[in-house]
Amino acid sequence: MRISCAAYSFREALTKREMSLSDFIRLCAELGLDGVELTGYYFPDTNRATLNALKRECFRYGLAIAGTATRNHFTQPDADARKAEVESVKQWIDVAVALGAPMLRIFADRGIPPGYLERQAYDWSRECIEQVLPYAESQGVVLALETHWGLTADAERTLRYVRDLKSDYFGILLDGANTRENHYEMIEKLAPYAVSVHAKTHSRNAKDEFFELDYERIFRILKAVGYRGYVAIEYEYTDPPMQAVPRFAKKLLALRDRLKK
Repeated sequence: MRISCAAYSFREALTKREMSLSDFIRLCAELGLDGVELTGYYFPDTNRATLNALKRECFRYGLAIAGTATRNHFTQPDADARKAEVESVKQWIDVAVALGAPMLRIFADRGIPPGYLERQAYDWSRECIEQVLPYAESQGVVLALETHWGLTADAERTLRYVRDLKSDYFGILLDGANTRENHYEMIEKLAPYAVSVHAKTHSRNAKDEFFELDYERIFRILKAVGYRGYVAIEYEYTDPPMQAVPRFAKKLLALRDRLKK
């Protein structure tokens, strides 16, 4: 396994322009990480010169661009709005190609629209991904569907996509913190289909109480299914990220190296 970090971990500093993506890349190199996940929300623009500069920066520091990420909305009732979302995701596939990123994170939904059934929302979401997949395949970019509430709030819901979307260029971005119950059972069920993994320090239970996730247990689950890809830190807890992310990175790197033996 490789350890990386999602730019989303530093979302406040990046949004306020107190940190640039170049600053983020340099920090990840200083932490001894293997790669970066360049969350699309924080790009100043997607001009080719900007993307080339970020790619060059990663190359200089010996970091892989493990993936990038967009924010899409595939469950809008309006067909033209869904079509626009499909085209937007295709544009982000082009960004991934320019960066040399093998993976683009997508969402299933932003919630089920009021007055509609979950089945209808699922069909819209699946159909949109089906429309994007041929382009992703033609460009060599894997679409990674994040487990992220709503239509992917648990293993059973998420596995519908695995069952219905049969493609070597589709898989699950497994975030075991994005559920309120049966966290490790969810990870076990989805690990065989993971093409990327997010690592949060904490999650919440059904009572909305925070608890610290057991990454030795999670890494052993991933190792058991032969997962060799990236585990990207996505920090969301209460400590300042400039303090917490280095601590968490050190912990995950040490755990990864120990479990190699």
